[in-house]
Amino acid sequence: MLEFVLVIPILAMLSFGIVDYGYYFYVKNTVQGAAQAGARAAIPGTALQSDVTTSVSNILNAAGLQNSGYTLTTSPADITTASVGSTVTVTVKVNWSSAGLHTLSSGYGGISNGKIITGAASMRKESN
Repeated sequence: MLEFVLVIPILAMLSFGIVDYGYYFYVKNTVQGAAQAGARAAIPGTALQSDVTTSVSNILNAAGLQNSGYTLTTSPADITTASVGSTVTVTVKVNWSSAGLHTLSSGYGGISNGKIITGAASMRKESN
């Protein structure tokens, strides 16, 4: 019984850490996928800025990250001004404090609440 009492806090911390870091990598992968989907939506010659926003928000909504306070930026800022063959970059950022599970507090080996998870994708603008 004494050994169980001594070992259970360590096992609990390990278990919560695995869950926390596993969810972090899930969110990181989702944010990267959303950036890629946004870039894919931005490259047709007839693409609008709203196409990019809709594409990114659909991916994040499907993953349950719609309330994560994500930010979306494109380069150029208005993709309709991009010329054929130029590079279009879509960047999506999510703050871990609004997306994470927080099974461990950041003072005990968890992921810091100030962590910004970033996904970015670049593609060349196509012709009509």
